Amino acid sequence: MSNKNTGNGHRHSTATPDVSNIRNVEVTYEHSDIHIGGVLAFMAALTVAAIIISIGTWMLFDYFQAQAEKETKPGPMALSKQELLPPPPRLQAAPGFAVTLEKGDPVNLELREPQAEYRVVRSQWEQALATGLRDQTGNVVGMPIDAAMKSVVAGLPARIKDAPVKLDDYAISVPSAASSGRTTEKRLQ
Repeated sequence: MSNKNTGNGHRHSTATPDVSNIRNVEVTYEHSDIHIGGVLAFMAALTVAAIIISIGTWMLFDYFQAQAEKETKPGPMALSKQELLPPPPRLQAAPGFAVTLEKGDPVNLELREPQAEYRVVRSQWEQALATGLRDQTGNVVGMPIDAAMKSVVAGLPARIKDAPVKLDDYAISVPSAASSGRTTEKRLQ
């Protein structure tokens, strides 16, 4: 860089001079640039400090854990059971609520999620549909629709292939247009 003239005859002297043409082949680095021993000492001190702080923190957490395990009664600021309750009126969502299944087995739903009743009844329905719904005597009174359709189809008589087909068997009587509705004729619908 060159020195600038500020306009009143004075040159600006803080500019860095051009030193790109100076070469010293014998010196690989300048000893005044960095002190390697100081950097290594700083890294060693930083590592030792990090280890000491980690061990100290670990010991402090162990101490806190031991104190918490020793303490059996709550502190002076802890709320009593009566103070923890919400303000009145205190309503219980479903006191003593239970579902009795078909076999007479009760299922307690007092502390369960809101959909618990539906899930219990739904699993009972699916089991009844899979095995067939039975009455007290053990007779099947309900079954899945697919099984019922197969049962009905198996019990129906087969069609007679050589049965005579007449139009009158499938037609309905409709008033004829030619007689203004006075007579009827058979038509397929």
